[in-house]
Amino acid sequence: MEKVRLLVVDDDPPIADLVATVARYEGWEAVTANSGEQALRLAAGFRPDIVVLDLMLPDVDGFGVLDRLRGAGTMVPVVFLTARDGVADRVAGLTRGGDDYLVKPFAVEELMARLRTVLRRSTGPGFRRSVLKVADLVMDEDSREVRRGERRLALTPTEYEVLRYLMRKSPAVLTKAQILDHVWEYGFGGRSNVVELVVSRLRRKLDGAHGAAGTGEPLIQTVRGFGYVIRQAAG
Repeated sequence: MEKVRLLVVDDDPPIADLVATVARYEGWEAVTANSGEQALRLAAGFRPDIVVLDLMLPDVDGFGVLDRLRGAGTMVPVVFLTARDGVADRVAGLTRGGDDYLVKPFAVEELMARLRTVLRRSTGPGFRRSVLKVADLVMDEDSREVRRGERRLALTPTEYEVLRYLMRKSPAVLTKAQILDHVWEYGFGGRSNVVELVVSRLRRKLDGAHGAAGTGEPLIQTVRGFGYVIRQAAG
């Protein structure tokens, strides 16, 4: 079994080294970076399976690093580790493609638990080959490939897992709490807005500016006061 490759990016070397040391103790391969540019160089060669990314970096900030990773087509899961606890920071990180957010000071045990949870989303359990289909949206659970018509969609592990859960349960309506419990597993501080943010990201990727099949109606629909459902538009 291959080792998990972890990239830890933090401008405080003792923190980065601590996280890397604990990861290595668990049998992972870990490297550290103390700046955004160094992180981008390491990511290109090391090809991490998961990234811990501080927002406060001396050159390119964490959001900039994430944007450049996603812009290069890298869907590696990213967990933010930062001293900034503002709602705007959490929203920005998750909206721009982050998978989780942990505030300093933190317990290393909690960070490792979150990393394992995010990794499970990115690798998935050993399903038998299964293809899910709703309207012209097709998900191959074996290859983890998602297509809308002829267009292949690049999804982060969290986006993929939320979409898969909605497709597996379609046409049932799922509450935000159900999605939180299934995808995040641990308590996410009761912040159901994280589901709204991921669904918003998914809608942009699934529908663009035109909605499902050009109708203006999104494929993932909101059921007011309850939650979300993915189903083929009527008619």
